[in-house]
Amino acid sequence: MQTPMPAMLTIDVEREDDGRSIAEVVDLPRVLAYSLTRQDAIDRVQALSLRVLADRLEHDETVPTIANVFAVTP
Repeated sequence: MQTPMPAMLTIDVEREDDGRSIAEVVDLPRVLAYSLTRQDAIDRVQALSLRVLADRLEHDETVPTIANVFAVTP
């Protein structure tokens, strides 16, 4: 089952008091990653997002419709 979502998944990045960065995918609850660098946190949360979406597909759970990710040809 698919539910409407934005064309792009938004990643919110914040810097913690201890210097680490935390990146969170706003449209996927509880999908977040910490790292020492901003870019590594972003890379980690993107990879985690793909794993979460794949797991949901494999278990027939709701996944967002994300435009401009795949092109289906005949």
